[in-house]
Amino acid sequence: MDLRKLTPRYSVSPQIAVEDVPAIVEAGFKTVICNRPDEEVPPSHQAQALQEAVEAAGLKFEILPLTHQTMTPENVGTQRAMYENNPGPVLAYCASGTRCSVIWALGQVSDLGVDAVLSTAAEAGYDLSNLRPALETLA
Repeated sequence: MDLRKLTPRYSVSPQIAVEDVPAIVEAGFKTVICNRPDEEVPPSHQAQALQEAVEAAGLKFEILPLTHQTMTPENVGTQRAMYENNPGPVLAYCASGTRCSVIWALGQVSDLGVDAVLSTAAEAGYDLSNLRPALETLA
C-alpha cells in the first residue's frame, strides 16, 4: 500500500484491497473514500467488497466514483464535505491516487492558493502542474 499524505487530515492512495484494511486501521485512518468507478476493477476490488471490509473494521466508508468528466463543481463540493465532515484522518483512493489529489486540489485552491496546492501535491508525488489554469480560475 502506498499512502501519501497531503494534509494531516487527508491522504491518498492507489487502489486498495481488502487485505490492506488492517494496515489502514493501524495507520490511524477513520474514514475511507472510494473515488474509483467499479467498472475499472474486478469484483474483488469494487466498492461493495471494500466497504464491507472497511466497515467491519469499524471505519466509515464513502463512495464518490470519479472520472475526468465527473470532476464537476458539485463533486468537488461533495468530496470536500466527505473529508471535512467524517471522522479523520481520511484516506481517499483511486487507481493511482491522482484523481483523489486532483479533486482535493480543486476543493482547496480557494483556501490555500495555487502554488501551495501544487507544491503539496508534488511533495506527495503527484505532478498536477497541468491543472494550473483551472486552479487559477478557481483561486
